[in-house]
Amino acid sequence: MKDIDRFKALQTESVRSCMEKLNRALHQLFVVDEADALVGCVSDGDIRRWILKGNGLDVPVREVMNPQPKFVRKGEEQRAKALIEEYVILAVPVVDEAMHILDIVFWNEEGKTVRFDPIETPVFIMAGGKGERLLPYTTVVPKPLIPIGERPIAELVVDSFYQYGCRQFFFSLNYKKNMIKAYFDELERDYEVRYIEEDEPLGSGGSLWYAKGVLDETFFLSNCDILLEIDYANLLKFHKKSGNLITVVTSMKRYVIPYGTVTLSPEGKIDQLVEKPALDYLVNTGVYVMEPRALEYIQEKHHLPMTDLIEECLRAGESIGTYPISDDAWMDMGQFGDMEKMKKRFER
Repeated sequence: MKDIDRFKALQTESVRSCMEKLNRALHQLFVVDEADALVGCVSDGDIRRWILKGNGLDVPVREVMNPQPKFVRKGEEQRAKALIEEYVILAVPVVDEAMHILDIVFWNEEGKTVRFDPIETPVFIMAGGKGERLLPYTTVVPKPLIPIGERPIAELVVDSFYQYGCRQFFFSLNYKKNMIKAYFDELERDYEVRYIEEDEPLGSGGSLWYAKGVLDETFFLSNCDILLEIDYANLLKFHKKSGNLITVVTSMKRYVIPYGTVTLSPEGKIDQLVEKPALDYLVNTGVYVMEPRALEYIQEKHHLPMTDLIEECLRAGESIGTYPISDDAWMDMGQFGDMEKMKKRFER
């Protein structure tokens, strides 16, 4: 029996709330009114376009939804599959005369897997850092091999791309590189792993120096301690359609200032006082899609943060875009607290 409520959102719910739900609901929600009648649908793509227009997340989802959702009546379930194929959508609800959702027909029967076309895009994984924020663990084992559950984080990163069709992986290595090589060399795997050994730490952007002449097609770039629950095939499609040199995957983060803040008038008087204001930011997750031409901006082998490389591309007038995802879809192992949160996610 399907949990239909998991795929529904009330039209008065905030876009922020729906964004969090979408990560756990096949990337599509059906919007209902106060009488529980179907009035629309919303996808993560709808919300992404809303964010990229500079809009906020605290408005009702009815302002973002598609008000003309595809559906079938009870007794017409056989038409649902045809609609799914014709419009390349993930699911179609079955409704009664009052537009109440009785059932949902998914493209893959179970409604558990994202629909995608397999991709064969190379993945460059930055795994050369010392992981100093995770000391003393990293004095014994390099950060890429720290276990999350039963497997090391770097293998989980590879798997996140592998399930979308990626079969070619490049690791930039420096700190405790032989341990990392030994682990992946002993794995039974049907994907290719190539090692790029840095003779000195070069940073996230500088390590790409070694990719010049090696990567000659669009590729993913990822830190070794980042896991994203996203559709990488859709990310690649978005990147290509946008015509970006680099697309940065960003996460919508909300920061609450734990104090009352004031703004002043020109005369120095209090103009406004706001108690614990909340600010929304798009935060760099450390995952990118890049065109090989971006490597031309690395003129010499030197320490180069990825942010500096992006700034240089921006100064040159290049198109640098962003692919926003929910905070819940981003897991980062960079610090002890984050590592423990990631472990708990994998224990579910």
